[in-house]
Amino acid sequence: MKYVTTATGLAAGLAAAAIGLAGVASAGPSGPGSASETISRLEKLGNRVIVDRLSDVPLQEASVVSVRTGADVREMAWDSDQQGSQGLVYVAVR
Repeated sequence: MKYVTTATGLAAGLAAAAIGLAGVASAGPSGPGSASETISRLEKLGNRVIVDRLSDVPLQEASVVSVRTGADVREMAWDSDQQGSQGLVYVAVR
C-alpha cells in the first residue's frame, strides 16, 4: 500500500511538472510589423478581426499589444448550400 501511494504521488508530481513547463501557444501571427500587417495576416487566415484601439496612432504606425481569440462565428449563406465558420480574434493596438 505504501508503494502505491508513493507511485501515485510521484506520477502526480511529474504530470504537474510537465504541465507547468509546457510552452505557451501563439495566438496569432508574430514578429515585427505594423498592426495593419498583423490584422491583414489574421484576416487572410479566415478570421474576423475586431480592433481595440488604445491610442490615436494610425494602424501603419501602431504596435500590437495583445491578440486573443473569441468564440467562432457561424453563419449561413442563403445564396449557397454551404455553412461557414470563422474564428473571431480581438486585437488591441497602441
